[in-house]
Amino acid sequence: MTGMNKEDMEDLRYPIGRFTAPEVFSEADNLDRIAEIERFPGELAEAVAGLSADQLDTAYRPGGWTLRQVVHHLPDSHLNAYARFKLALTEDNPVIRPYREDLWAETAEAREGEVQLSLDLLGGLHRRWAALLKSLSPADFGRTYYHPENLQTFRLDTVLALYVWHCRHHLAHITGTVRRHGW
Repeated sequence: MTGMNKEDMEDLRYPIGRFTAPEVFSEADNLDRIAEIERFPGELAEAVAGLSADQLDTAYRPGGWTLRQVVHHLPDSHLNAYARFKLALTEDNPVIRPYREDLWAETAEAREGEVQLSLDLLGGLHRRWAALLKSLSPADFGRTYYHPENLQTFRLDTVLALYVWHCRHHLAHITGTVRRHGW
């Protein structure tokens, strides 16, 4: 992958494009997104099934995380998202706590740990998250939290769309790497 131009690197970094928030949200859209949250752990498990340790330790792009780190990143990120949903549902526009995902991905268990641990965690988390999401009213999806790093207030319907994108984004990192290497 040496000699890659800026566009190629952008394609590897954002294989499905950057997140764009929908302008309009419907109950049907939210139900579709909840179904994606439910399906994702199985899709991720399928994408990494049979990969060797060396394959899992391959970066999806030059300077990027390994596939193993991507798998471990997902429950880290989605645990934070789940907690942020709960905060927004139980407090008025709470200020959430950011975390250093780059440093979390460098901890020993994220660099070297068995991916099954994170697949198991993600499966349970997504079942619980989907149960919460299914219980929400349309008004609940309008609740908000404030992100101090972004200096923005986020609605839960937007956050749901973001995390569906996040699932697809990282799944594409894995499936794209597998495809490019012919595994």
